[in-house]
Amino acid sequence: MAKPKIGFIGLGIMGRPMSKHLINAGYELVVYDIVEASVNEITAAGASAAGSCKEVAEQADVIITMVPDSPDVEAAALGENGIIEGISEGNYYIDMSTIAPSVAVSVGEKMAEKGVLCLDGPVSGGDVGAQNATLSIMVGGEEDAFNTIKPIFDIMGNAVLCGPLGSGQIVKACNQVLVAVTIAGVSEALTLGTKAGVDPINIVKVLGGGLARCGVLENRGERMVNGDFDPGFRIRLHYKDLNIIMKTGNDYQVPLPVTSVVHELFNTAMVQGRSELDHSGLLTVLEDLAGIEARTKQ
Repeated sequence: MAKPKIGFIGLGIMGRPMSKHLINAGYELVVYDIVEASVNEITAAGASAAGSCKEVAEQADVIITMVPDSPDVEAAALGENGIIEGISEGNYYIDMSTIAPSVAVSVGEKMAEKGVLCLDGPVSGGDVGAQNATLSIMVGGEEDAFNTIKPIFDIMGNAVLCGPLGSGQIVKACNQVLVAVTIAGVSEALTLGTKAGVDPINIVKVLGGGLARCGVLENRGERMVNGDFDPGFRIRLHYKDLNIIMKTGNDYQVPLPVTSVVHELFNTAMVQGRSELDHSGLLTVLEDLAGIEARTKQ
């Protein structure tokens, strides 16, 4: 298709840099968010603003949502003044949020009744990946639709077609299992080493060069031992994802014993009022259990 006009709904920590990459690549954007400051930032970068999700859909050929949770997607896509009220037959709807796979399928089915082509495309890489356009994009949907939209995905990161609609959300659930378990493992390693007398920055440096190297150490390790938990991806959002994961495991009769323990650690962080910390702030829960702060002296 000729270069389409893109509608972008959801201009949070992830959506703002993602939309800016599209503007910088020469796409015409119309945007909507309930936070006026976020809209102003993106319109200053070259986008136009709409007053509702419906208005975005009326003006765009491809509509992307990047919102927090399943109910937010349902409201934006199917609610009053939602996308479905304004989108035209033959246009594309891509949800890049992280939601329940069943919701991705049900929203897609309702859009299909109107002749809309749908993809689910949740992402991994956090705020750093969004800023650097290096997101891993996990896509579910028809191959022809994926091939049409892939040039847009390529502006924001690397996209892989995982299977039919909903498959992107399944793979994202797998991703969030691994990230959550890894954060917990890194947190345990840092508290163990620190309590035994090792400066935790040295633990980060050494482990980052061996088999234990991972994205959590690379992107969050130094920040964790400096006590910097400014949110790139908030604890409450990862806890939301873990709730989806536990339900999905139950739906498919897949035991998730390790994930269930980490789910409870995230629940502890929520109960302790740490929901707005970066998800690497799970370290503070393990620090409390160990009775020490894993902070570098360097």
